[in-house]
Amino acid sequence: MKDISKLIQGKKLSELDVKIVHYIIENIDDVLEKGVRGVAKDNYTSPSTVIRLSKKLGYTGFIDLYYQLLPMVKKTEGLQLDNDDAFLSISQQDFFKENRKEDIDQFVQQVLHLKQEYIFIYATGFSAIAAEYLYKKLLVLGKKTVIATGTDSIGVFENNLEDIGAFIVISKSGETQQVIDKLLVAKDQGIFTITFTKETANRAAELSDLNFKITDNYKLDDRNMLPNSFFPRLLMLVEFIFKTYLDGLQKKIANK
Repeated sequence: MKDISKLIQGKKLSELDVKIVHYIIENIDDVLEKGVRGVAKDNYTSPSTVIRLSKKLGYTGFIDLYYQLLPMVKKTEGLQLDNDDAFLSISQQDFFKENRKEDIDQFVQQVLHLKQEYIFIYATGFSAIAAEYLYKKLLVLGKKTVIATGTDSIGVFENNLEDIGAFIVISKSGETQQVIDKLLVAKDQGIFTITFTKETANRAAELSDLNFKITDNYKLDDRNMLPNSFFPRLLMLVEFIFKTYLDGLQKKIANK
């Protein structure tokens, strides 16, 4: 089940463009050999249309498009979730397959040690549920925090820009346009930005100062219809970050 809604969101694609994207995904094993001309021929269009499509999606050309899509398609196809033990197993090692201990330390220093400025959290859809958990966790730790979701007025974000010390985004796809727009504003204001996204390349990860990568079992299931351990892994990573923070506080107290 492959859902390309986030992949093509905001790209102003024609019906033919969308058809070609689906074709490339469904024929990922053969399209590189077919090349631009072969893909164009199979879709009754011109090579220039395929090249323009690649650029509309933000890639330098067809080859770049292919190699960006390949890991998303292959990882989606290769994951089998019929092994309950493997599916439900989350360990500390999972956090460091894609992330570094230094990343967690940087989050602690630049976010959890903020004194006067606010932490602002933004997310939409299913990600907003996880964002609400992070928001409440920060509140009980005494951190000045604001949260907004896709249903909130843009003013909630824009009216607080001068007081934001860290801007946190949770976005499974890393391609939601509302998220990208706010990241661009935050970057322009010099606000430190943090994103929690899937582990493969995405715009939100590239824009942020600090990105945490979490395994997304089905990268082409943007509606989150299939069983996926992305959000459980995300919450466990959040808890591990807070554990690191509290362990550091305890060490400081012990050394006094």
